[in-house]
Amino acid sequence: MSDGSAAPPQRADSYRSILNSTALLGASSIIAMAFSLVRMKALALLLGPAGVGVVTLYSSMADVAVAVAGMGVSQSGVRQIAQAEGSGDGGRIASTVGTLGRTSMILGVAGGLGMMVLAVPAAVLTFGSIEYAIAVAALGLVVLLRIVTGGQTALLQGVRRIADIAKLNILGAAASVVITVPLIFVWREAAIVPALILVAATNWIAAEFYRRRVPGIGPTAALSRPGEARELLRLGVAFMVSGFLTMGAAYAVRILILHEVGVSAAGLYQAAWTLAGLYVGVVLQAMGTDFYPRLTAAADDNAAVGRLVNEQVEVSLLLAGPGVLATITFAHFAMLAFYSHDFLPAAGLLRWLCLGMMLRVVAWPMGFIVIAKGWQKTFITIEIAATLVHVGATAILVPIIGADGAGVAFAGLYAGHSVLVYLIARRRCGFGYSRRNRRLVPLFGAACAIAFASFAVLPFWWATAAGAVLTASTAILAVQGLRGLVAGPLLPAILRGWLAWRSA
Repeated sequence: MSDGSAAPPQRADSYRSILNSTALLGASSIIAMAFSLVRMKALALLLGPAGVGVVTLYSSMADVAVAVAGMGVSQSGVRQIAQAEGSGDGGRIASTVGTLGRTSMILGVAGGLGMMVLAVPAAVLTFGSIEYAIAVAALGLVVLLRIVTGGQTALLQGVRRIADIAKLNILGAAASVVITVPLIFVWREAAIVPALILVAATNWIAAEFYRRRVPGIGPTAALSRPGEARELLRLGVAFMVSGFLTMGAAYAVRILILHEVGVSAAGLYQAAWTLAGLYVGVVLQAMGTDFYPRLTAAADDNAAVGRLVNEQVEVSLLLAGPGVLATITFAHFAMLAFYSHDFLPAAGLLRWLCLGMMLRVVAWPMGFIVIAKGWQKTFITIEIAATLVHVGATAILVPIIGADGAGVAFAGLYAGHSVLVYLIARRRCGFGYSRRNRRLVPLFGAACAIAFASFAVLPFWWATAAGAVLTASTAILAVQGLRGLVAGPLLPAILRGWLAWRSA
């Protein structure tokens, strides 16, 4: 895991940045996770698998609409804000911020109206009936609010206001519980869409509050520089295509499960998906918030790009690996604890999704090379291929083995995706794994494969014991690896205290 020495001084700051952002966002995510678990448990008990399936379908519809109507400006906005901030030109910063805000508002209004206009065909496509058309039309408000909020958070990310983003995570999760649970308790399924609207409105208000706290940013904005909105949209096209394909694939998978197996199976899939991404999401969020802007700044230096990606892969595996192994091992208990006995059939599906999540942790840092380098055609081609594989494999497997087929398809998707992005990065910028990662990647991959296979060939309790041993072993190795990355004083306070406790 580590050779026992601290990282060289020139790399220590980079590791510290990764660990600091991960620790800060991780701490907020743990709090947000607690709220999320309460919400999940409440929805499971109040609505059951079928009701959770309906919530999932509404959310997926809104996700697709936001991805298309948002035109990728929340992602391209991060890049332009970061570049403006780096220039030190106050006028350019104000102009970029103003352009981003106005563009987000226009796209949000257009997206909301589009959702309302297309409510009937969307309801028929999703539920096979116009009975849900009014509720689908009301989702237009969710689309509007989420696109505008995306522009606000892009500003925070572009200027790297990590603490404010962490606070927004907590506020959003708290609002989802405080608003959703009482409404669902009283009105059951009829309250799903109103709850989504109120949560989106709360997130928008909170994001606007933190946006105005950014130094030099007030309630009004400067005039745009010529062509700035066009550049924002041009850069956003690739992100829009990616978002549409990603959200569209998620929507299509859920529709396939709904039509082939039933609404309860769609609920089981969503339950497993949420748990699979609960822990890994902490690492992936930190990756997008801190790692992407740093990689973009170094995009012209292939050696720096390779070093940054290897550092991110290393830290991500050390942080996420033991958690993924624990989820594979204790999938049955997680379903009981976070949902109910009715959700136990999703335990096997959860394990398949966890295999995919482990591969995702490895593939994402390499995938950011394509984005940071601005290889738009390559990026879009990869996303199209991934969507076709994911949806195509799901369409083949779900009718044969049920909802578990969607998990198999997801794991297969990231197995192929990991190899593809590695070959592209190696060919186009000379990327290769560091010596440490050449040990880490196979080690965690083998541990996950063994833990997963144990449940297929061993009695349940023996398999659980084997998985627990693997989880504990990799956790110890991860702690040792993290301690060896940077000198003790450079570690974020949160991680320094935790590691000191673990090694006591």
